[in-house]
Amino acid sequence: MSETVDLRAEFKESGVRAVLEELDAEMVGLAPVKARIRETAALLLVDRARKALGLAVETPTLHMSFTGNPGTGKTTVALKMAGLLHRLGYVRKGHLVSVTRDDLVGQYIGHTAPKTREVLKKAMGGVLFIDEAYYLYKPDNERDYGAEAIEILLQVMENNRDDLVVILAGYAGRMEDFFRSNPGFRSRIAHHIEFPDYTDDELGRIAEGMLEAQNYRFTPAAKAAMAAYIAARSVQPHFANARSIRNALDRARLRQANRLFSASGPVDAEALSTIEAEDIRASRVFQGGLAHERKAAE
Repeated sequence: MSETVDLRAEFKESGVRAVLEELDAEMVGLAPVKARIRETAALLLVDRARKALGLAVETPTLHMSFTGNPGTGKTTVALKMAGLLHRLGYVRKGHLVSVTRDDLVGQYIGHTAPKTREVLKKAMGGVLFIDEAYYLYKPDNERDYGAEAIEILLQVMENNRDDLVVILAGYAGRMEDFFRSNPGFRSRIAHHIEFPDYTDDELGRIAEGMLEAQNYRFTPAAKAAMAAYIAARSVQPHFANARSIRNALDRARLRQANRLFSASGPVDAEALSTIEAEDIRASRVFQGGLAHERKAAE
């Protein structure tokens, strides 16, 4: 009888199930993103099984592109991905190094290469997450040094793909322009994952989860007010999904604190932990002052 590998047992013993369950528990929605992560885990588990049975295995390229609007969970998913890749033995450490253009590109000749190489050194054995990656490329500026950083990144992505995963992130349209202008990146990015905007219902669940994590809760009327806030705010410009919800809750907590401080008499734990409808409806979103609200939030 030929030797076999129990993939389900491997899945359980690897700890991947725990990572995926944690992702489901902590992150609302994102069904297509979670599906792609499961597919990646399955690929690596099969590769590990093939290796155990003495079959030829070529290290897969796992450099990725995360596209979507702000606040859709790209950085958080990158962190989870780093942990998953570590559990499956694809990377040595499983840490995440998150950077932007300023961390890679220097201001003068000879400054960019050491900056970029230092970042790559820190990221080796884990995942390098480059947010708003399209800012690396500025073709209209002849004195820009982003091209030098891009050249170094491309070399490392090709030569060290078994010890580093690079994730480029940003708006979908601008990332497409970036790949069109930099075909070297497109050829090295094997996985393109699109992060959808959250629905209003998902944003409501996110709001409740954020409050619960801080030992706060909505009254029924406050929950309804938050739903009305989301419906009004999510269709306005510069809405940043979960990030905007977090900002709105921070302001609601500020109003709650002022309300409690202004009241006479002692307060109990219940009062200190409860967000009332008035704490939400005092928002300028309900008063036609969205421009002022946006300034305060973002």
